[in-house]
Amino acid sequence: MLSPSPWGSRGDGAGHLGSVCVEIAVRDDPRLLDALASLDAQERRPDRVLLAASTESPRALLEAATTKFPRLAVTVARFPGGVVDARAGALALVAEEITAFLDSDEVAPPPWLRLLVAPIEAGAAKFSGGPTRPGRTPGNAIERYSVLVERTIYEELVPARVTYLPLQNSAWATSAIRKLGFDPRIPYAEDHDLETRAVAAGLPGAYVREAWVYHDPATARGYLRWARKRYRYQVAMTMSLRKNGGLSGRLGEHRRWVHPLSVVEATLRPFAFVSGSLRWRRVAATPLVVPVPEPP
Repeated sequence: MLSPSPWGSRGDGAGHLGSVCVEIAVRDDPRLLDALASLDAQERRPDRVLLAASTESPRALLEAATTKFPRLAVTVARFPGGVVDARAGALALVAEEITAFLDSDEVAPPPWLRLLVAPIEAGAAKFSGGPTRPGRTPGNAIERYSVLVERTIYEELVPARVTYLPLQNSAWATSAIRKLGFDPRIPYAEDHDLETRAVAAGLPGAYVREAWVYHDPATARGYLRWARKRYRYQVAMTMSLRKNGGLSGRLGEHRRWVHPLSVVEATLRPFAFVSGSLRWRRVAATPLVVPVPEPP
């Protein structure tokens, strides 16, 4: 169980101030520049920002990211595949003591990094995470639903169970996350798989409510594209649950419906359970292959 952390209000820690790398996985998202601008204004400045980029990322975007903020030490590594492939491969490139994760569609207020890493630096946690707030007023029903779901995650689910903590606003002792590693066989729900294994390994976590970031609620346009995205996530979540032995517990959960679109998600879930179970059975015997960065 994860309880609110007192480090969020102090932010001073009690131990060694270690080096911090903030990693952002990106494909083609111009909001990346806003995320970097927010890192450039941090009270606790990151020692380095690592962009784990897709090989399909536009070179103009990456060039702007590495030149527009001269006070930030920004490095780029390009990986084939998706976000989880980039995150898996990037672990070998992090030499800093703490690895923090920010998404390209997030903006961090100036105290964010200081507050987020404080429990790790104090020696009281191996990983920590904070919530999100909408970066703008939702413009349609899908965006409103996304905001409500995130609010439910951070107000109801995360305080009760650490495995609900999304990776998008979290920090980890680099030695711990490198030992755990990411599983590229499980896309879209790699954070659940990672945190489930962290709990099984006895790693303590801290929920820092004050270490929040703004999250752009923009989603895929159109209900069909949104439904496909949510279905892919549910399939991946089923794969993680199958891998870690948690499917029966999840099937027994009763989620509060926060919006009419909750009905659509509930309708998709049985089909995703079947598809995810079959897919995990196919890939479970395949070896883990960690992607390596391609030449710039």
